[in-house]
Amino acid sequence: MTGFEPAYRRLLREGGFPERVRQAQTALTECNLCAWQCGVDRTRTTGVCRTGTQAVVASAFPHMGEEAPLTGSHGSGTIFFARCNMRCQFCQNYDISQSDAGEPVDAKQLARIMLRLQVMGCHNINFVSPSHVIPQIIAAVEIAAQAGLAIPLVYNTGGYDSLAGLALLDGIIDIYMPDMKYADAALARRYSKIPDYPARNRVAVREMHRQVGDLQIDDNGIAQRGLLVRHLVLPEDIAGTATIVRFLAEEISPNTYINIMGQYRPAWRVKEQNIAPLNRPVTPAEVRAAQQLAREAGLRLDQRWV
Repeated sequence: MTGFEPAYRRLLREGGFPERVRQAQTALTECNLCAWQCGVDRTRTTGVCRTGTQAVVASAFPHMGEEAPLTGSHGSGTIFFARCNMRCQFCQNYDISQSDAGEPVDAKQLARIMLRLQVMGCHNINFVSPSHVIPQIIAAVEIAAQAGLAIPLVYNTGGYDSLAGLALLDGIIDIYMPDMKYADAALARRYSKIPDYPARNRVAVREMHRQVGDLQIDDNGIAQRGLLVRHLVLPEDIAGTATIVRFLAEEISPNTYINIMGQYRPAWRVKEQNIAPLNRPVTPAEVRAAQQLAREAGLRLDQRWV
């Protein structure tokens, strides 16, 4: 791609940020920003995410282990938010996602973090577990953009997102990177403690693709815009890989870029309570089978881990 401009730069140029910030802040008063749609006034109390008006940043650094089009040679500028809106019983980052670890930040502080990562040479700003802090992100991006932020923004989510939250991000986020964790709602409830995951996840992924389209990569192999899906292979095909890759190929785009992830290992509650069949790592054969299903569906596989 030549002459690439991040989406939020155009919003800044056209003067759309103040109204978007206002809309996002208003949404906090009757919160429907993620798929839980708690409806609470987060300026006074908290809902499932246990987060009020300030985001909590657990860590921020150039990440060299993300997907190849994000990592490049200088890393993806990851900002990990605490208090994920999901409760995956096998979460490998549970010390961040399920705790209060980190520092509360206001919009100016979050903007400074983004700008620091850009100065360090990161190819993008990668918001990890951002679904519950959309207003905080939008306010910070406006400040950072005014100060010269000019690299793509990545929305790295567990995939339990609402259309209301995603609407606020339209024209701001350049790259959506959702998980598609489950094809079966009962299994999602059992192992991630969330209702109606497959249906809500599919609606969200459709909207993400509507906003940004297929993944676009520049001549240096760096992602600039589009959809990149993550799918974690689970033991005994709990994730339902065949159903998910078929959905992507037939209902989103056969050009969808997908990372079939094979790094599952027991962690957190699964490890503590020895919850079968998740109490073992996935086998190489299970990972190869999942990758083959994606190939047969015609999807674009992240080559870093294939």
